[in-house]
Amino acid sequence: MNRPSSVTGTVARPLLALLLAGLAGACTTLGAAGPSSGQVRKAEGADYAGSQVVLVDLDPLTYKRIAAFEQSLGLAQQFGEGGAGEVLIGPGDVLDIAMWEAPPAVLFGGGGVIPGLDAGAQNRTVVQQVVDGTGMISVPFAGTIEAAGQTPAAIERAIVARLAGRANDPQVNVRLSLNDSRNVTVLGEIAASRRVPLGPRGERLLDIIASVGGPRAPVHQTTVQVSRGGASATMALEAIIAQPAQNIRMRPEDVVTVLHQPYSFIAMGAVATSAEIPFEGRGISLAQALARVGGLRDNQANIRGVFVFRLEQPDALDPAKRMATQALEDGRVPVIYRLDLSDARGFFVAQEFQIHDQDVVYVSTAPGAELREFLSTVTSLAFSAIAIGNVVTNNGN
Repeated sequence: MNRPSSVTGTVARPLLALLLAGLAGACTTLGAAGPSSGQVRKAEGADYAGSQVVLVDLDPLTYKRIAAFEQSLGLAQQFGEGGAGEVLIGPGDVLDIAMWEAPPAVLFGGGGVIPGLDAGAQNRTVVQQVVDGTGMISVPFAGTIEAAGQTPAAIERAIVARLAGRANDPQVNVRLSLNDSRNVTVLGEIAASRRVPLGPRGERLLDIIASVGGPRAPVHQTTVQVSRGGASATMALEAIIAQPAQNIRMRPEDVVTVLHQPYSFIAMGAVATSAEIPFEGRGISLAQALARVGGLRDNQANIRGVFVFRLEQPDALDPAKRMATQALEDGRVPVIYRLDLSDARGFFVAQEFQIHDQDVVYVSTAPGAELREFLSTVTSLAFSAIAIGNVVTNNGN
Protein backbone atom coordinates (compact mmCIF):
# COMPACT_ATOMS: atom_id res chain seq x y z
CA MET A 1 0.00 0.00 0.00
CA ASN A 2 2.99 2.33 0.42
CA ARG A 3 4.20 1.84 -3.16
CA PRO A 4 1.64 4.03 -4.90
CA SER A 5 2.18 6.78 -2.39
CA SER A 6 5.91 6.58 -2.97
CA VAL A 7 5.45 6.69 -6.71
CA THR A 8 3.12 9.62 -6.39
CA GLY A 9 5.55 11.54 -4.25
CA THR A 10 8.40 10.72 -6.62
CA VAL A 11 6.44 12.02 -9.59
CA ALA A 12 4.91 14.98 -7.79
CA ARG A 13 8.27 16.50 -6.91
CA PRO A 14 9.45 16.87 -10.55
CA LEU A 15 5.99 18.09 -11.55
CA LEU A 16 6.14 20.73 -8.84
CA ALA A 17 9.58 21.73 -10.09
CA LEU A 18 8.21 21.88 -13.66
CA LEU A 19 5.29 24.01 -12.49
CA LEU A 20 7.61 26.43 -10.70
CA ALA A 21 9.84 26.62 -13.77
CA GLY A 22 6.81 27.36 -15.88
CA LEU A 23 5.71 30.10 -13.52
CA ALA A 24 9.14 31.65 -13.62
CA GLY A 25 9.11 31.52 -17.40
CA ALA A 26 5.69 33.13 -17.46
CA CYS A 27 6.93 35.96 -15.28
CA THR A 28 9.75 36.70 -17.69
CA THR A 29 7.90 36.25 -20.98
CA LEU A 30 4.61 37.92 -20.23
CA GLY A 31 4.76 41.64 -20.87
CA ALA A 32 2.91 44.58 -22.33
CA ALA A 33 2.80 45.32 -26.06
CA GLY A 34 4.23 48.75 -25.34
CA PRO A 35 4.13 51.57 -22.80
CA SER A 36 1.10 51.93 -20.56
CA SER A 37 -1.26 54.85 -20.92
CA GLY A 38 0.33 56.48 -17.90
CA GLN A 39 3.82 56.07 -19.33
CA VAL A 40 2.75 57.69 -22.58
CA ARG A 41 1.25 60.64 -20.72
CA LYS A 42 4.50 61.06 -18.80
CA ALA A 43 6.27 61.60 -22.14
CA GLU A 44 4.79 65.11 -22.32
CA GLY A 45 7.61 67.62 -22.25
CA ALA A 46 10.28 64.94 -22.76
CA ASP A 47 13.15 65.79 -25.06
CA TYR A 48 13.07 64.45 -28.60
CA ALA A 49 15.92 65.49 -30.94
CA GLY A 50 16.13 68.90 -29.33
CA SER A 51 12.36 69.43 -29.30
CA GLN A 52 9.81 68.68 -26.58
CA VAL A 53 7.01 66.15 -26.93
CA VAL A 54 3.53 67.71 -26.87
CA LEU A 55 0.52 65.74 -25.57
CA VAL A 56 -2.86 66.81 -26.94
CA ASP A 57 -6.23 65.39 -25.88
CA LEU A 58 -8.50 64.83 -28.86
CA ASP A 59 -11.84 66.56 -28.34
CA PRO A 60 -14.22 68.44 -30.66
CA LEU A 61 -12.41 71.75 -30.14
CA THR A 62 -9.03 70.22 -30.92
CA TYR A 63 -10.39 68.48 -33.99
CA LYS A 64 -11.92 71.70 -35.34
CA ARG A 65 -8.63 73.57 -34.94
CA ILE A 66 -6.68 70.80 -36.72
CA ALA A 67 -9.28 70.52 -39.48
CA ALA A 68 -9.22 74.28 -40.09
CA PHE A 69 -5.43 74.23 -40.35
CA GLU A 70 -5.43 71.28 -42.75
CA GLN A 71 -8.07 72.99 -44.89
CA SER A 72 -5.86 76.07 -45.13
CA LEU A 73 -3.15 73.95 -46.79
CA GLY A 74 -5.30 73.25 -49.85
CA LEU A 75 -4.27 74.48 -53.28
CA ALA A 76 -7.31 76.75 -53.57
CA GLN A 77 -6.61 78.26 -50.14
CA GLN A 78 -2.92 78.78 -50.91
CA PHE A 79 -3.22 80.19 -54.44
CA GLY A 80 -6.86 81.17 -54.93
CA GLU A 81 -9.15 80.18 -57.75
CA GLY A 82 -8.38 82.98 -60.23
CA GLY A 83 -10.17 83.59 -63.50
CA ALA A 84 -9.16 82.69 -67.03
CA GLY A 85 -7.68 86.17 -67.39
CA GLU A 86 -6.47 87.94 -70.50
CA VAL A 87 -3.72 86.59 -72.70
CA LEU A 88 -0.66 88.77 -72.07
CA ILE A 89 2.24 88.68 -74.50
CA GLY A 90 5.72 87.92 -73.17
CA PRO A 91 9.32 87.55 -74.35
CA GLY A 92 9.79 84.73 -76.85
CA ASP A 93 6.24 84.86 -78.18
CA VAL A 94 5.81 84.98 -81.95
CA LEU A 95 3.19 87.40 -83.31
CA ASP A 96 1.56 87.49 -86.73
CA ILE A 97 0.77 91.14 -87.48
CA ALA A 98 -1.57 91.95 -90.40
CA MET A 99 -1.92 95.60 -91.47
CA TRP A 100 -4.44 97.04 -93.91
CA GLU A 101 -5.22 100.46 -95.27
CA ALA A 102 -8.13 101.80 -97.27
CA PRO A 103 -7.57 102.81 -100.91
CA PRO A 104 -5.84 104.69 -102.24
CA ALA A 105 -3.13 102.74 -100.42
CA VAL A 106 -0.13 104.79 -99.38
CA LEU A 107 2.05 102.28 -97.50
CA PHE A 108 0.61 98.84 -98.19
CA GLY A 109 -0.41 98.99 -101.83
CA GLY A 110 -0.46 95.87 -103.96
CA GLY A 111 -1.75 93.56 -101.26
CA GLY A 112 -3.72 90.50 -102.20
CA VAL A 113 -7.49 90.20 -102.00
CA ILE A 114 -8.82 88.67 -98.77
CA PRO A 115 -12.11 86.80 -99.22
CA GLY A 116 -14.91 88.21 -97.12
CA LEU A 117 -13.17 91.54 -96.50
CA ASP A 118 -14.68 94.81 -97.70
CA ALA A 119 -13.25 95.85 -101.07
CA GLY A 120 -12.32 99.26 -99.67
CA ALA A 121 -9.70 97.73 -97.42
CA GLN A 122 -7.97 95.14 -99.58
CA ASN A 123 -4.39 96.36 -99.30
CA ARG A 124 -2.56 94.30 -96.68
CA THR A 125 0.89 93.51 -95.34
CA VAL A 126 1.61 90.63 -92.93
CA VAL A 127 4.75 90.57 -90.79
CA GLN A 128 5.89 88.08 -88.17
CA GLN A 129 7.68 89.34 -85.10
CA VAL A 130 9.36 87.62 -82.13
CA VAL A 131 9.11 89.50 -78.85
CA ASP A 132 12.69 90.07 -77.75
CA GLY A 133 14.14 89.72 -74.27
CA THR A 134 13.28 93.33 -73.44
CA GLY A 135 9.65 92.77 -74.43
CA MET A 136 9.80 94.83 -77.63
CA ILE A 137 8.85 94.19 -81.29
CA SER A 138 9.78 96.13 -84.40
CA VAL A 139 6.95 96.87 -86.88
CA PRO A 140 7.55 98.33 -90.35
CA PHE A 141 6.53 102.02 -90.52
CA ALA A 142 5.46 101.89 -86.86
CA GLY A 143 8.85 101.44 -85.23
CA THR A 144 9.55 99.78 -81.89
CA ILE A 145 6.45 98.77 -79.90
CA GLU A 146 6.34 97.50 -76.33
CA ALA A 147 4.61 94.12 -76.43
CA ALA A 148 5.47 92.35 -73.15
CA GLY A 149 2.65 92.52 -70.66
CA GLN A 150 0.21 93.73 -73.29
CA THR A 151 -2.80 92.02 -74.81
CA PRO A 152 -2.95 91.53 -78.60
CA ALA A 153 -5.73 94.15 -78.73
CA ALA A 154 -3.53 96.68 -76.89
CA ILE A 155 -0.68 96.06 -79.36
CA GLU A 156 -3.10 96.57 -82.26
CA ARG A 157 -4.11 99.97 -80.90
CA ALA A 158 -0.49 100.97 -80.37
CA ILE A 159 0.43 100.11 -83.98
CA VAL A 160 -2.63 101.92 -85.39
CA ALA A 161 -1.67 105.02 -83.40
CA ARG A 162 1.86 104.90 -84.89
CA LEU A 163 0.51 104.50 -88.45
CA ALA A 164 -2.00 107.33 -88.14
CA GLY A 165 -1.10 110.11 -90.58
CA ARG A 166 1.13 107.79 -92.61
CA ALA A 167 -1.30 105.13 -93.79
CA ASN A 168 -4.78 105.72 -95.16
CA ASP A 169 -7.27 104.62 -92.44
CA PRO A 170 -4.99 101.82 -91.14
CA GLN A 171 -6.39 98.63 -89.60
CA VAL A 172 -4.26 96.12 -87.66
CA ASN A 173 -4.78 92.55 -86.44
CA VAL A 174 -2.33 90.90 -84.01
CA ARG A 175 -2.42 87.16 -83.47
CA LEU A 176 -0.34 85.04 -81.13
CA SER A 177 1.01 82.34 -83.42
CA LEU A 178 3.52 80.75 -81.03
CA ASN A 179 3.12 80.88 -77.27
CA ASP A 180 6.52 80.74 -75.60
CA SER A 181 5.92 82.80 -72.43
CA ARG A 182 2.65 81.43 -71.05
CA ASN A 183 3.67 77.91 -70.05
CA VAL A 184 3.37 75.51 -67.12
CA THR A 185 6.28 73.18 -66.46
CA VAL A 186 5.24 69.62 -65.54
CA LEU A 187 7.80 67.28 -63.96
CA GLY A 188 8.00 64.05 -61.99
CA GLU A 189 6.31 60.68 -62.29
CA ILE A 190 4.39 61.35 -65.50
CA ALA A 191 4.37 59.92 -68.99
CA ALA A 192 6.44 62.84 -70.37
CA SER A 193 7.89 65.90 -68.61
CA ARG A 194 7.45 69.05 -70.66
CA ARG A 195 6.24 72.62 -70.79
CA VAL A 196 2.55 72.99 -71.49
CA PRO A 197 1.33 76.22 -73.14
CA LEU A 198 -1.64 77.99 -71.59
CA GLY A 199 -4.49 79.10 -73.80
CA PRO A 200 -7.08 81.85 -73.31
CA ARG A 201 -9.66 79.52 -71.75
CA GLY A 202 -7.70 79.12 -68.51
CA GLU A 203 -6.54 75.53 -68.17
CA ARG A 204 -6.89 73.90 -64.77
CA LEU A 205 -4.46 71.65 -62.90
CA LEU A 206 -6.09 68.37 -63.98
CA ASP A 207 -6.14 69.59 -67.60
CA ILE A 208 -2.38 70.10 -67.44
CA ILE A 209 -1.71 66.69 -65.88
CA ALA A 210 -3.94 64.98 -68.45
CA SER A 211 -2.18 66.78 -71.33
CA VAL A 212 1.15 65.13 -70.43
CA GLY A 213 -0.32 61.65 -70.25
CA GLY A 214 -1.25 61.53 -66.57
CA PRO A 215 0.71 59.99 -63.67
CA ARG A 216 2.59 56.72 -64.05
CA ALA A 217 1.65 55.57 -60.53
CA PRO A 218 -1.91 54.73 -59.44
CA VAL A 219 -4.02 57.78 -58.65
CA HIS A 220 -4.38 56.86 -54.96
CA GLN A 221 -0.57 56.75 -54.62
CA THR A 222 0.11 60.06 -56.37
CA THR A 223 0.78 63.48 -54.83
CA VAL A 224 0.84 66.78 -56.72
CA GLN A 225 2.94 69.79 -55.74
CA VAL A 226 2.26 73.20 -57.27
CA SER A 227 4.95 75.89 -57.03
CA ARG A 228 4.11 79.49 -57.82
CA GLY A 229 6.01 82.68 -57.08
CA GLY A 230 8.23 81.14 -54.42
CA ALA A 231 5.36 79.34 -52.63
CA SER A 232 4.49 75.66 -52.81
CA ALA A 233 1.52 73.55 -51.80
CA THR A 234 1.01 69.79 -51.96
CA MET A 235 -2.11 67.65 -52.16
CA ALA A 236 -2.96 64.06 -52.96
CA LEU A 237 -4.18 63.70 -56.54
CA GLU A 238 -7.15 61.67 -55.34
CA ALA A 239 -8.14 64.54 -53.01
CA ILE A 240 -7.89 67.06 -55.87
CA ILE A 241 -10.18 64.90 -57.99
CA ALA A 242 -12.66 64.48 -55.12
CA GLN A 243 -12.72 68.23 -54.36
CA PRO A 244 -13.32 70.23 -57.57
CA ALA A 245 -12.51 73.50 -55.78
CA GLN A 246 -8.88 72.30 -55.49
CA ASN A 247 -8.60 71.93 -59.26
CA ILE A 248 -7.23 75.45 -59.58
CA ARG A 249 -6.51 77.41 -62.76
CA MET A 250 -2.89 77.48 -63.82
CA ARG A 251 -0.82 80.60 -64.35
CA PRO A 252 2.28 81.22 -66.47
CA GLU A 253 5.51 79.93 -64.91
CA ASP A 254 3.71 77.55 -62.53
CA VAL A 255 5.64 74.34 -61.85
CA VAL A 256 3.66 71.13 -61.31
CA THR A 257 5.55 68.18 -59.81
CA VAL A 258 3.82 64.79 -59.80
CA LEU A 259 5.18 62.44 -57.13
CA HIS A 260 4.68 58.75 -56.43
CA GLN A 261 3.94 58.73 -52.71
CA PRO A 262 2.13 55.73 -51.23
CA TYR A 263 0.37 56.57 -47.96
CA SER A 264 0.51 54.32 -44.91
CA PHE A 265 0.19 54.30 -41.14
CA ILE A 266 1.55 51.91 -38.52
CA ALA A 267 -0.70 50.23 -35.94
CA MET A 268 0.79 48.85 -32.73
CA GLY A 269 -0.21 47.79 -29.24
CA ALA A 270 -3.46 46.21 -28.14
CA VAL A 271 -5.00 45.98 -31.60
CA ALA A 272 -6.08 42.87 -33.45
CA THR A 273 -3.30 43.25 -36.04
CA SER A 274 -0.05 45.17 -35.62
CA ALA A 275 1.08 46.16 -39.12
CA GLU A 276 1.86 48.92 -41.57
CA ILE A 277 -1.40 49.64 -43.38
CA PRO A 278 -1.59 51.47 -46.75
CA PHE A 279 -4.45 53.88 -47.36
CA GLU A 280 -5.85 56.07 -50.11
CA GLY A 281 -4.59 59.53 -50.97
CA ARG A 282 -7.93 61.12 -50.16
CA GLY A 283 -7.32 60.12 -46.53
CA ILE A 284 -8.98 58.03 -43.84
CA SER A 285 -10.23 58.80 -40.35
CA LEU A 286 -8.90 57.37 -37.10
CA ALA A 287 -12.04 55.24 -36.82
CA GLN A 288 -11.39 53.77 -40.27
CA ALA A 289 -7.75 53.16 -39.38
CA LEU A 290 -8.72 51.18 -36.27
CA ALA A 291 -11.26 49.20 -38.26
CA ARG A 292 -8.64 48.25 -40.85
CA VAL A 293 -6.50 46.57 -38.21
CA GLY A 294 -9.44 44.64 -36.82
CA GLY A 295 -10.26 47.03 -33.99
CA LEU A 296 -9.12 46.92 -30.37
CA ARG A 297 -8.37 43.66 -28.56
CA ASP A 298 -11.27 43.20 -26.17
CA ASN A 299 -9.26 41.49 -23.45
CA GLN A 300 -6.27 43.83 -23.50
CA ALA A 301 -7.02 47.29 -24.90
CA ASN A 302 -7.28 50.34 -22.69
CA ILE A 303 -10.10 52.32 -24.29
CA ARG A 304 -8.89 55.42 -22.45
CA GLY A 305 -5.50 55.16 -24.12
CA VAL A 306 -5.76 55.39 -27.92
CA PHE A 307 -2.79 57.43 -29.15
CA VAL A 308 -1.61 58.87 -32.47
CA PHE A 309 2.09 59.72 -32.69
CA ARG A 310 2.81 62.37 -35.33
CA LEU A 311 5.39 64.93 -36.37
CA GLU A 312 2.97 67.84 -36.67
CA GLN A 313 3.05 71.33 -38.13
CA PRO A 314 3.22 73.86 -35.25
CA ASP A 315 0.33 75.94 -36.60
CA ALA A 316 -2.01 72.98 -36.04
CA LEU A 317 -1.51 73.30 -32.28
CA ASP A 318 -3.11 75.51 -29.68
CA PRO A 319 -0.90 78.61 -29.18
CA ALA A 320 -0.17 77.61 -25.57
CA LYS A 321 1.00 74.14 -26.69
CA ARG A 322 2.99 75.67 -29.51
CA MET A 323 4.90 77.91 -27.12
CA ALA A 324 5.79 74.93 -24.92
CA THR A 325 8.02 73.33 -27.54
CA GLN A 326 10.39 74.18 -30.34
CA ALA A 327 10.40 72.83 -33.87
CA LEU A 328 12.72 70.20 -35.25
CA GLU A 329 15.03 70.98 -38.13
CA ASP A 330 12.25 70.26 -40.65
CA GLY A 331 9.91 72.71 -38.90
CA ARG A 332 7.65 70.10 -37.31
CA VAL A 333 7.10 69.20 -33.66
CA PRO A 334 6.61 65.76 -32.00
CA VAL A 335 2.97 65.42 -30.94
CA ILE A 336 1.03 62.64 -29.23
CA TYR A 337 -2.74 62.85 -29.69
CA ARG A 338 -4.78 60.96 -27.06
CA LEU A 339 -8.34 59.77 -27.57
CA ASP A 340 -10.54 58.54 -24.72
CA LEU A 341 -13.08 56.08 -26.11
CA SER A 342 -14.68 55.56 -22.68
CA ASP A 343 -16.50 58.81 -23.53
CA ALA A 344 -19.01 57.97 -26.26
CA ARG A 345 -18.37 61.36 -27.87
CA GLY A 346 -14.87 60.14 -28.63
CA PHE A 347 -16.26 57.97 -31.43
CA PHE A 348 -17.49 61.10 -33.24
CA VAL A 349 -14.02 62.61 -32.95
CA ALA A 350 -12.50 59.36 -34.24
CA GLN A 351 -14.76 59.59 -37.28
CA GLU A 352 -13.51 63.09 -38.10
CA PHE A 353 -9.83 63.05 -37.10
CA GLN A 354 -7.76 62.37 -40.23
CA ILE A 355 -4.79 60.04 -40.28
CA HIS A 356 -1.60 61.35 -41.93
CA ASP A 357 1.05 59.48 -43.83
CA GLN A 358 3.51 57.77 -41.44
CA ASP A 359 1.32 58.25 -38.35
CA VAL A 360 1.74 55.64 -35.61
CA VAL A 361 -1.55 54.53 -34.04
CA TYR A 362 -0.92 52.93 -30.66
CA VAL A 363 -3.45 51.40 -28.25
CA SER A 364 -2.14 50.90 -24.72
CA THR A 365 -2.81 47.82 -22.66
CA ALA A 366 -5.51 48.05 -20.00
CA PRO A 367 -4.40 48.06 -16.35
CA GLY A 368 -4.42 44.48 -15.00
CA ALA A 369 -4.45 42.90 -18.46
CA GLU A 370 -0.95 41.52 -17.94
CA LEU A 371 -1.94 40.14 -14.54
CA ARG A 372 -5.00 38.46 -15.99
CA GLU A 373 -2.89 36.87 -18.73
CA PHE A 374 -0.33 35.79 -16.14
CA LEU A 375 -2.97 34.20 -13.92
CA SER A 376 -4.47 32.47 -16.91
CA THR A 377 -1.07 30.99 -17.74
CA VAL A 378 -0.53 29.93 -14.12
CA THR A 379 -3.93 28.24 -13.98
CA SER A 380 -3.26 26.41 -17.25
CA LEU A 381 0.11 25.16 -15.97
CA ALA A 382 -1.37 24.08 -12.64
CA PHE A 383 -4.17 22.09 -14.23
CA SER A 384 -1.70 20.50 -16.63
CA ALA A 385 0.52 19.41 -13.71
CA ILE A 386 -2.47 18.01 -11.79
CA ALA A 387 -3.66 16.10 -14.83
CA ILE A 388 -0.25 14.58 -15.40
CA GLY A 389 0.02 13.66 -11.70
CA ASN A 390 -3.36 11.96 -11.79
CA VAL A 391 -2.35 9.93 -14.83
CA VAL A 392 0.89 8.81 -13.20
CA THR A 393 -0.92 7.93 -9.94
CA ASN A 394 -3.53 5.89 -11.78
CA ASN A 395 -0.81 4.02 -13.68
CA GLY A 396 1.00 3.35 -10.39
CA ASN A 397 -2.10 1.84 -8.96
